[in-house]
Amino acid sequence: MEIPRKAIYRLSIYSRCLKRLLENGIETVSSSALASAAGVKPAQLRKDLAYFGQFGTRGLGYPVEVLLNTIREVLGRAKLQPVVLVGAGNLGRALLRYDGFRKEGFEVLAAFDAKPDEIDESRIPVPVYSDDGLEDFIKENKVRMAIVCVPAEHGQAVANKLVDAGVQAILNFSPIVLQVPEHVVVTRVDLAIELENLSFFIDRD
Repeated sequence: MEIPRKAIYRLSIYSRCLKRLLENGIETVSSSALASAAGVKPAQLRKDLAYFGQFGTRGLGYPVEVLLNTIREVLGRAKLQPVVLVGAGNLGRALLRYDGFRKEGFEVLAAFDAKPDEIDESRIPVPVYSDDGLEDFIKENKVRMAIVCVPAEHGQAVANKLVDAGVQAILNFSPIVLQVPEHVVVTRVDLAIELENLSFFIDRD
């Protein structure tokens, strides 16, 4: 069964909602309550969860901890997912300082840059290596996920190296559309486009 990418995205939202419920001591939750917390319709929630099996009991709701653990397993977060970051410029360093990755099940093992000697590592919690060793590091540490923060002119070359080394998922902050094989998933984060979209809703009076 082909699972829509948006359904996978919504699983992450459900996971965060369930985590908050569990932290507040709530053991069961109805589909309507969970859907409301996630900002979706109950029918959409039930459809998304149905891709991965049967959950909950009619009239009783979903067991929060069981559903949370199941979603974590589906998303590959039952154990820490190793990640590398390529491009330790201003944006890359800001992402490296973010401590929320590990809390959500992702461990950034290292960063790579074309000029690692010029990077101030004083506030970065991981080592910064030369990108010459990128492929060997990925293979040795069985890394399947990468964050790309390089300038546009280097984005495709970096993506090629990542794919050749075995990376299967890329979070791309580089302002370029990456060309990758079908088995590799790329999520592009273009901050300028996001701001442009938001500007549409600003009162121009």
